[in-house]
Amino acid sequence: MTSTHNIHNTRIRYVRYVALGDSQTEGVGDGDDTTGLRGWADRLAEQLAHHDSGLQYANLAVRGRLAGQVRSEQLAPALALRPDLATVVAGVNDLLRPRFDADEVAGHLEAAFAALTAQGARVATMTFPDVGRVAPLARPLAPRVVALNARIREAARRHGVAVADIEVQPAATDPRLWSTDRLHTSPLGHARIAAAVAQALDLPGSDDTWTHPLPAPDRPTAGGWRAGAAELRWAAAFLGPWALRRLRGRSSGDGRTAKRPTLLPVHQN
Repeated sequence: MTSTHNIHNTRIRYVRYVALGDSQTEGVGDGDDTTGLRGWADRLAEQLAHHDSGLQYANLAVRGRLAGQVRSEQLAPALALRPDLATVVAGVNDLLRPRFDADEVAGHLEAAFAALTAQGARVATMTFPDVGRVAPLARPLAPRVVALNARIREAARRHGVAVADIEVQPAATDPRLWSTDRLHTSPLGHARIAAAVAQALDLPGSDDTWTHPLPAPDRPTAGGWRAGAAELRWAAAFLGPWALRRLRGRSSGDGRTAKRPTLLPVHQN
């Protein structure tokens, strides 16, 4: 293990944190491409740096990437950075494709788990919430989510990987934790994911408050025809363009590279 121990206690001190993944890890939904993306991985790095100012952090995630692409494009660069902490989160883009094989997707994730832990890194991952509870039109995907999450837990158990088990928390599908596209979490959602991963890693100051429900909304949730109209607006604004890109063989990540490909000190927000 490349991590060192603080001389004052027994907690592990992480020096090099590398994040692998897709848009969620890149930070889409938390900031924008003009002012910059923050995201849960940045927030986790900030928490780590609060306790260890010498932390260096790299984020190799690129939006639109499938699990196999995360493995083929990001794993080797991640290993070259020799992290003592790594997060590997991918699979949602695979879930949305017409052809989906939970074993294949989990196999790519497990290959990353195996390679990183074999090199001595502490690794964390997460399960995914039921997207159908966020976007009703996506309800047919529920069995895929359940199948992938089960395999993620199994692969993580085999390699001693920490799991932020987001699937089992009802609060994870609160609409206020999601951006207007319902494909990415909002800043509040990213903050909760960071807290979930921190608890899975047993970081100082972490607890289960990320599982707590949000206060009741000021306004009741729309129902009936208003809810149906909202679904149609969402489909036109977000689902349609996403499907069109798929038909054209394009991705939101085409031409993009990692926002933070090298290890750098963490800027505290």
